[in-house]
Amino acid sequence: MKLPAILPVAALVIVVIVASATAGGAPSHFLVTNDDQGTVFPPSTLSFYPIAPDGSLAAPAHVSTGGNGVAGGFFGANRLLIAPNGPDECLYASNAQSENVSGIDIHTHKLAGPVRGSVPDHKLARNGIALAVSATHLYAAFSGSGNIGVFERQPACALKFIADFPAKGLAGGFAESLAIHGNMMIAAYGDGSIESFDVSAGMPRSNGDAQNSTRAQDDYFPDSIDITSDGHYAIFGSGSADAAVQVSDISSGKLTPTLVYTLGTAWNSSSVRLSPDERVLYISNNSAGRVTAAFFDKNTGKVRQGCTSAPLKGYYEQFTYLGAVATGLSTGTGGLLYVPEFNAQKKSYLGVLRFIATPTGCTLTEIAHSPFAGVPGSALLSIAVYPPRPF
Repeated sequence: MKLPAILPVAALVIVVIVASATAGGAPSHFLVTNDDQGTVFPPSTLSFYPIAPDGSLAAPAHVSTGGNGVAGGFFGANRLLIAPNGPDECLYASNAQSENVSGIDIHTHKLAGPVRGSVPDHKLARNGIALAVSATHLYAAFSGSGNIGVFERQPACALKFIADFPAKGLAGGFAESLAIHGNMMIAAYGDGSIESFDVSAGMPRSNGDAQNSTRAQDDYFPDSIDITSDGHYAIFGSGSADAAVQVSDISSGKLTPTLVYTLGTAWNSSSVRLSPDERVLYISNNSAGRVTAAFFDKNTGKVRQGCTSAPLKGYYEQFTYLGAVATGLSTGTGGLLYVPEFNAQKKSYLGVLRFIATPTGCTLTEIAHSPFAGVPGSALLSIAVYPPRPF
């Protein structure tokens, strides 16, 4: 689902706390944002927020991406990711206005790129550029051209463009989001259809399983994608009028018809994220200013209703939409939750919530110091935490 126009915001003071650092001086535990600034000059930035032991965010360091964003677009498009494997520890960020992708060394903050795709991809990607990464390649869904660009990962976080792969949904929709597990890449299209590809050779090859999602006719359109650590299930956020997710059994190497789980009335649930132990599914109710936690059974793929937060502080005053949730820890249920609070007019914010499982369900509450301020001009939808979840 694409977000509409945004309202103005007010200012907020950030809490500054010293966080642990590596031997080289860079923090060893941090949150990074794709600030997605849409101005032509100066270039957009990534902001690195050290995370203190209590979960508070310290003042960030800023790294140029060498390109500019569009301050909006598809909720499910992952504009920022940490590569899970490969020769170097890298961040990759997309710049939709500049139609390119940048690589950044996690520890030195050295920029590699940005790198463009083919000439047809040099078309304003108004809905963002979704990214997915394997051990050897990066894939970028250009929402301007509709192509999926294939880039070979190089040393020092550099990228080499290889070729485009034209990918469209059953009704002609472009890819809103991508996800990879092993040699399988899954795409969710903006027309309600989904498809998987074999990427073992680098270039995607369709698995011949393109299909409309269950209840697509009722506007339950798949958006962001997460995949279980064993590659058994794919979980889709749902751009819908209520809170809902969809699950497909992919253990055969192909997508199967999705099962829809409704989880409450909070509007829109385009962004989903599994906890590191795969017991809890965190869902951004993007248009309701809330976050939902649902219980997930990784053995059966079934989802059980859990709890939903109250609207986060400043909803419809300082921000109007939520981006994708990130967990603060790479173990257990993930510790504190961080969620971008989107506003493209002045600056965005970062909300912080605490999940607690109870005998009868769970609670999800915003911490006292939340939210933390983003940088001026930031339009936050995609964030990541280092160290990352192990899958």
